[in-house]
Amino acid sequence: MAALNVTLLLLLTFGFNSILRSSANQTPVAFTFKEYQYKDSPKNEMTFREFETACEQSGACNHMSGLLKTRCVRECVSPSCYKELYQNDPLEEGEIDVRLISFKGCFIQRSGRTRN
Repeated sequence: MAALNVTLLLLLTFGFNSILRSSANQTPVAFTFKEYQYKDSPKNEMTFREFETACEQSGACNHMSGLLKTRCVRECVSPSCYKELYQNDPLEEGEIDVRLISFKGCFIQRSGRTRN
């Protein structure tokens, strides 16, 4: 039993080290997306939140939860902005959404709302 534990420990240790080495040798890939300016104002936040709430409660998205609901709501809020910013690289579980500010900027710009 002790020999099995040592063998298992060695496999885990060397396997993990080779994974670290192989990932360390990979060249980082820059994540790029179209950026839209967004002024974080009460008017803009209220407008975005109104659309977001309506989409959350819509028949298309209200039965979903978690990441699927987030994706559904974003696409509902602005299909064209969603397509441009998320369609080719959808949000993944645990991902920090660095595109949200650009999405809001795109939404405000395309909705014709003021930026004040």
